Amino acid sequence: MSDTQSDGGDCTEHRTAVTEAEVEALVRGICFKTGPPRTLGVELEWLVHSLELPQLPVTPERLEAAYATLRAVPLSSALTVEPGGQLELSSRPAASLTECVDTVSADLDAVRAVLAEDGLGLAGIGQDPWHTPRRFLREPRYDAMETCLDRNGPAGRRMMCTSASVQVCVDAGHEEPGPLGHARRWWLAHQLGPVLVAAFANSPLVERRPTGWQSARQLTWMEIGAGRAGAPPLAGEPRAVWARHVLDSPVMCVRRESGPWEVPAGLTFREWARSGSPRPPTRADLDYHLTTLFPPVRPRGHLELRMIDAQPGEDGWLVPLAVTAALFDDPEATERAYRTVKPLAERALNLPAPHNPLWADAARVGLADPELREAAAACFAAALEALPRLGAATRVTDAVAAFRDRYVARGRCPADDLLDRLTASDRPRSGPAGGTRTARRRKDIRT
Repeated sequence: MSDTQSDGGDCTEHRTAVTEAEVEALVRGICFKTGPPRTLGVELEWLVHSLELPQLPVTPERLEAAYATLRAVPLSSALTVEPGGQLELSSRPAASLTECVDTVSADLDAVRAVLAEDGLGLAGIGQDPWHTPRRFLREPRYDAMETCLDRNGPAGRRMMCTSASVQVCVDAGHEEPGPLGHARRWWLAHQLGPVLVAAFANSPLVERRPTGWQSARQLTWMEIGAGRAGAPPLAGEPRAVWARHVLDSPVMCVRRESGPWEVPAGLTFREWARSGSPRPPTRADLDYHLTTLFPPVRPRGHLELRMIDAQPGEDGWLVPLAVTAALFDDPEATERAYRTVKPLAERALNLPAPHNPLWADAARVGLADPELREAAAACFAAALEALPRLGAATRVTDAVAAFRDRYVARGRCPADDLLDRLTASDRPRSGPAGGTRTARRRKDIRT
């Protein structure tokens, strides 16, 4: 969502038109950069709220002033802003889990200190539980994105303006087969995804009302549609499968150097390359097209796992980071995770993620699903055994163990805590579709 792009200035770069065959070759060449897993990264999205009255929206002027101050703070991570004003920190590739945790922690401390001076804080919740979508950034790319996503209903605006996540980035893996091979890691990321959705579900509320889903954020992505937020089928060689998916996915917009960007309806990149209309696509258009696809696992040379809700607490984010790193980069833990999730794959009915029953069940009920709970318990056990082998600090292993004891072992997830904080009088008389009465008093559900 927050990939660095200008409002059309890069349209002047790579002006040479690309053919369909060239697009396929380019995508094959850049989507999986294979080699021994050596680096790790994390992208943290946060809701920004008032420390005193988190239920009240922060004015755009106040947000802009705070972000202007933050841009002057020296950080190791890249600081960007999402369309709804959410703040994102994207780490540099780190040589180890310890380096990644230490660097991002230091950056977060600096960011929190600056925000606190203006009475603002960061909330780790997957979907804003208080506010309706409201766009903070007014730029041609987001105008075009909103127009495009509105065609499928309100989910697009919720995704743009009210969602937050922990995105873990792992290397693509070895070229050759085996537990750390890129084909196995591609498959594992999609089959482990529902376990991560269920264990870290943390978005049960929308507009102060329970949705019936432990991860309403994941529901939002499902509602955006398969063409924009779906994965390709897993059958086939990953490079070929992803290249075909990129070509057959709809173009979000045709950028212009000035004025509004064109938003064609139903035009795939393959059709654009063949027709050359409304103008021939260029390499820069392909690069941009890749940033407008939001599957749960996005290959960008490395693998970007995008299915995890933002987590509660100051250090909650490091738990999914550590668990994912252990399950992908320790060969023994990888093999155990593979054996654990393989039986779950049958529930997906060979349908691409997240638009299949397994992913839907994970988002709806979390670890109340017995099979997902059992799988999560096995994966956390494997991760806890692997973390010392990866050189993880005690702080990290203790955080993972505490999360396991508090949630996984009890068949719970952070969403249950949010729901527990709603008193009986706070709960609505009916669901979001009914005539719900808002409560007179509401507890502070910040975590």
